[in-house]
Amino acid sequence: MTDRELLEAAAKASGHDPILWCGPKGWLCDTMNAAPRYYWNPLTDDGDALRLAVKLRLVVDVGSQAAHAFHEGPGEVESHGADPYAATRRAIVRAAAAMEKT
Repeated sequence: MTDRELLEAAAKASGHDPILWCGPKGWLCDTMNAAPRYYWNPLTDDGDALRLAVKLRLVVDVGSQAAHAFHEGPGEVESHGADPYAATRRAIVRAAAAMEKT
């Protein structure tokens, strides 16, 4: 699954309305209450990732080698190598995308 597909599935799982893909900026999203549009990319933005994890009530565990995020079941594990922050964000997005599939 591409980053675009991951982000789109995660956005839908969390109630965001993705309307336009903007590459590295992520999805341009709209709200239903006439608030301004905003960019949303929890793969690169810590705040977006944390809000996504909280909204979907994900459990996040960051170990010495990998980050693990899940709601129910085995969840998603992402080895972090040199960047545990990026791995944690990706594990969160992958877990959210998996929720959209079910």
